[in-house]
Amino acid sequence: MAEPIRVVVTGAAGQIAYSLLYMIARGEVFGKDQPLILHLLDIPPMVDVLEGVIMELTDCALPLLRNVVPTTDPAVAFKEVAAAFLVGAMPRREGMERKDLLSANVKIFKIQGQALDKYANKDVKVLVVGNPANTNAAVCAYYAPTIPRENFTAMTRLDQNRAQAQIASKVGVAVADVKNVIIWGNHSSTQFPDANHAVVMIGNTEKSAIEAVGDAEYLKTSFIEVVQKRGATVIAARKMSSAMSAAKAACDHMHDWWFGTPAGKFVSMGVMSDGSYDTPKDVVYSFPVEIKNKQWKIVQGLPINDFAKSKMALTSKELQPIKTHVFIKRTANEIYVFVIKRGLQAN
Repeated sequence: MAEPIRVVVTGAAGQIAYSLLYMIARGEVFGKDQPLILHLLDIPPMVDVLEGVIMELTDCALPLLRNVVPTTDPAVAFKEVAAAFLVGAMPRREGMERKDLLSANVKIFKIQGQALDKYANKDVKVLVVGNPANTNAAVCAYYAPTIPRENFTAMTRLDQNRAQAQIASKVGVAVADVKNVIIWGNHSSTQFPDANHAVVMIGNTEKSAIEAVGDAEYLKTSFIEVVQKRGATVIAARKMSSAMSAAKAACDHMHDWWFGTPAGKFVSMGVMSDGSYDTPKDVVYSFPVEIKNKQWKIVQGLPINDFAKSKMALTSKELQPIKTHVFIKRTANEIYVFVIKRGLQAN
C-alpha cells in the first residue's frame, strides 16, 4: 500500500467538515488504496467539539485513516500537506456589512496562505470552500507566492451539481446521464449556470441539453434562477446552510483534480483567469476545465452566444475589483483599506 499523504481540513469542527471528513477518510477522494493522515484545524473555542469529531472518526474504524492531528496552529495544520480543503471562513452574520465580511476573511486567508507557503508541499492542491470562495482563494494565493497560482482553486462544483440535478430532473434521467453543464464566474448570485454545452444521455443516444429539455426559455430563466438561489432556498427550508451537498461537491472537485476527467467531459472549477472568453485576468473565475496528471486546463473554443456573454459580463464585473486589489496592492493594510472603501461583492 502507498505511503500516507497528509490532508488538511480547516473549519474541521463545522457542519460541512462533519460530512467531508468521513468521505475523505473512507477513500472517496484520494482512492481506496491511499492511506491518509488528517490534519484538522479550527479556532480555540471549537476545541471541545473537535475532540468529539476525532472520537467519531476513531469509532468509524476506517482502514485508510492512519492518524488524526487536531490543532489550532496553522504551522501544524499545513505542515507537509498534499491537499488542503479550506472550509473555515467568517460567515456573514445578521447586521454585518459586506465590507466587514471581506476584511475579516482577508485576515483569515492571509494567515492560511502564509502557512501554506511556509509549511505545505509546493505541489499542494488547495480547494477553497469557505465563502466568499473566489475572493478567499485569490487572497490565499497572493500570500503564498512560492506555490503556483494554479494550485489554488475555488469551489463551484456545488453549483454544477445543482445545475446537473435540475436538468436530470427536468428530463427524467439519472444525474449521471447529464454532463458538461458549466458554471461561469463567481460563486454568488451572479454566477451563470450554462446548459448550452451540456449533453444528456437518453437511452443509448446523446442529445444536447437544449434538445433534451425542449424548453429554451426555461434554460434561460427558471433554470438559472433556481441554481443561483439554491443556497438561500436550502437555508430557508433547513434553517442552516448547505452542508452535506457542499461536502460532496468538495470531494467531487478534489477527486477529479487528483485523478483527472474522462475524455469528452469537463467540470467547473474556480481557477485563476488567463483572460479566456474575455474574462478579467488574474481573478479567480469559474471555467469549464479538463484535468490530466493533476493539472487543470481551461476548455477553449466553446461558442458563446450573446445571452451567455451578457451573463458572463455581469459576474466578471462583480469579480473585477479583486484584480486591482489583490494583485497590485502590496500590504495587508492596503488590502483592508481597499475592502472598506470598495465593498466587494460577497458570495
